[in-house]
Amino acid sequence: MHRCPNRACPSRGLETLINWVQGPADIDGVGEQLMRRLWELGLVRSLPDLYRLTKEQLLDLDGFAEKSASNAIEAIEGSKKTPFSRVLLGLNIPDVGWVTAQNVARHFGLVDRLAEATPEEVAEVEGIGPERAEAIAEWFSDKENRKLVDELKDLGLRFEAGPEERPVEGPLTGQTYVITGTLESYSRDEARKALEALGAKVSDSVSKKTTGVIAGESPGSKLAKAEKAGVPVLDEAALKKLLRS
Repeated sequence: MHRCPNRACPSRGLETLINWVQGPADIDGVGEQLMRRLWELGLVRSLPDLYRLTKEQLLDLDGFAEKSASNAIEAIEGSKKTPFSRVLLGLNIPDVGWVTAQNVARHFGLVDRLAEATPEEVAEVEGIGPERAEAIAEWFSDKENRKLVDELKDLGLRFEAGPEERPVEGPLTGQTYVITGTLESYSRDEARKALEALGAKVSDSVSKKTTGVIAGESPGSKLAKAEKAGVPVLDEAALKKLLRS
């Protein structure tokens, strides 16, 4: 995979904004078309710019009236409540997907602890190996990235894990599962939430710590890795039985 090193490149800046409003923050009524328009006009070139946007700036644009401009600004303001794990996901840290962002948020609790962590300390997070830990620690050691985090903190975004993100104690506490392939009765997100509600951890990579791999249709390489490592493989029926018991 090739990555552009130019911070000012639209394929990084603009796509980060589009990803943020459509994905992690899921800002109602603020989507790709508006982001492209604001980018082209030079009004928004970064996530902090988005949170400094004013109603008056929107009213100067064709298509915006008092109510629509107010609604957009209120929606942007409301997205400051986005949970810490989703904020981490939206920062586009290398190799940090949805599950990894959750595990990192739960493990460190505060962005300040994460920012000061060594690669070895990051590697203690469930599902993170040495290479990914190195990439995460390197991202936070970059001055511009730290400046971005500080700006977003000052603007009111959440950089501390809330109660909904903290580990749950339950009958599956201490167990770690990986979900791969397509399940019939659950989306992968539903299966993850069901397991986590019982205290389990859900990782996106197979390791020696993995209790079991839940495999649906078209499971891919994770199934092969589990079989090679001797990790138990559960089908959907076994998952249902696990959740019931």
